[in-house]
Amino acid sequence: MKRILIIALICILIGSGFTYFIMKKSSDKNQVLPDTELIALQMKNVSKLVVNEAKISQIYNYKDEKSFMNLMSFDKKALVVVNADVQIMYDLSKLEYVVDESTKTLKITHIPKEEIKINPDIKIYDVEESRFNAFKGNDYNNIQENVKKQFYDKVEKSNLQANAQNRLVSELSKFLVVTQSLGWTLQYQDAVVVQSNDFNNLLQL
Repeated sequence: MKRILIIALICILIGSGFTYFIMKKSSDKNQVLPDTELIALQMKNVSKLVVNEAKISQIYNYKDEKSFMNLMSFDKKALVVVNADVQIMYDLSKLEYVVDESTKTLKITHIPKEEIKINPDIKIYDVEESRFNAFKGNDYNNIQENVKKQFYDKVEKSNLQANAQNRLVSELSKFLVVTQSLGWTLQYQDAVVVQSNDFNNLLQL
């Protein structure tokens, strides 16, 4: 009888030890990450590249004129048709920030400027040229430069940059959500950000 009691006691001790080991392992797995790690994780998870895309088309006439002693002129001209892919990008891998645990503040110190990329597909029709003023490689280079300049002007006058900034603010707002949920403060440079629209106002300064 005594032997049976000893065996039962040993089984209870082994069972208790096994239960403690399982509970401790489960507890370790469920430990909450520190605030700084959660913020760092959010910074890594934000989109590295915010892109706003558009297609723009334009038709214009190219003309160049050369004269001979103001007596004769030799013209060359062409119809230029352009279809361009336009991208406005923010490379958020260049975002700079400081995490201050003592004041519970996430301070964004630098937001990269937008990059505008224009990839034109240029087609030239109805070429008219003379023997003394023929189309050369330099003409095609001039056409490409003129096209890009005109398209940059179009982008600046359109709402493409505003749309791209809205997408940027949408990404930056993810930092606002996580800081507010942790009871932290979000700053951009020296200004406190309390709502998404604050980014729009600060980015225009």
